[in-house]
Amino acid sequence: MLVGMALTHLPTHASYYSNQLLGFVSWAEGFVLVSALLAGRVYGALLRQVSLRGLIKRLWLRSAKLYSYHLALLGVAFTIVAALAVHTQEPALQGLLDFYLAHRALAAASSALLVYCPPLLDILPMYIAFLLVTPLILAVGHRWGWKFVLAPSALLWLAAQFGVRELIYGFLTERVGFPIPVQHLGAFNLYAWQFLWAFGLWVGAGGSTSLLEWVGSRWTIAFSVIVAGLFFVLRYQWIPYFAAHPIDQGSTWVLFDKWQLGGVRLLNLAALGVLFTILRPYIARWLARTPLVLLGKSSLEAFCVHVLFCFAALALVGDGTKAPMSYQVAIVMVTLSGMCATAYLRARPKHQSAPARAIAAQQSLCPAGPFAGAEPLYRHRPKFPSLTLSLFLFLSTVFLR
Repeated sequence: MLVGMALTHLPTHASYYSNQLLGFVSWAEGFVLVSALLAGRVYGALLRQVSLRGLIKRLWLRSAKLYSYHLALLGVAFTIVAALAVHTQEPALQGLLDFYLAHRALAAASSALLVYCPPLLDILPMYIAFLLVTPLILAVGHRWGWKFVLAPSALLWLAAQFGVRELIYGFLTERVGFPIPVQHLGAFNLYAWQFLWAFGLWVGAGGSTSLLEWVGSRWTIAFSVIVAGLFFVLRYQWIPYFAAHPIDQGSTWVLFDKWQLGGVRLLNLAALGVLFTILRPYIARWLARTPLVLLGKSSLEAFCVHVLFCFAALALVGDGTKAPMSYQVAIVMVTLSGMCATAYLRARPKHQSAPARAIAAQQSLCPAGPFAGAEPLYRHRPKFPSLTLSLFLFLSTVFLR
């Protein structure tokens, strides 16, 4: 999913094929769902061992770490990238930071509060917001049952399809004069995407047991094959009529809308989820390669690095429509190499001999489970800059500029 997102965000022709590769589902849906599933698995088990206060502390520390990375990316965007956009007058770069270039102080302050979210920098704020409410969701699900989580979450998703976000935004604008345009609040509609997070938490915290009985049904598998196959054909417009009239661009576009997480998109995601669950043992063997495993273990750092490479590529070739093929191939190769190098450096044990590093790397690839061998790999990681340092650097670089 990290590789797919990188190929989608880079300004090359590979974006057309990587974006919604298997149907009307992007890599972002899978990334959020898997992140929620792992959060439910890890922190759901932790809630049975520690108090709710201890769980809140752990999750908020994790959120603070993500927030420090987000501030670092904002600092780069508001200084180096903004300077390049002004100097080169490149429309692709100016489009990323148009609100900041027009209202620098307001944009810097509101972005630090996770309100203003420029393109490419709106996934981490959503992830942080979901992590902050995860203790409440897990506590309610654990104490009173997950129906008190999933039912309100589904209703909120349904309200998002009928414009609750715009309704609330209009109310705030009319009553308090909210100064930031709605298109600069982030492309993802959190009122809709929270359902995917809540569902993933439920699956990770124990819902997979009952869900697997339904997924293993022959009728479910057959229906999923039909749905996934149909959407795959429609995605690539292999039916003559839909080649001239794309189904996701007509009057039914809202059902396929990524940012609203439309209903048909959820159906497509569910069908692919069933098929991947059935085929998981075979796919896992094929994908259990060292570079991909290390990327998964350092997904946060790899994601941030890919954003920096996207900034550099936009400054080099703009939207990529007129870039030579050699440039596009070089951009893709350099970006993927940089992500893999980052993951390797993050996973490399410090202060160990060569044999010890080899043993740790071998243990990290052990197929016994998703967390097998993680301890030797992470024990000697270098410490990250603290949140205070990240906030200081962000404010100083932005306002001194």
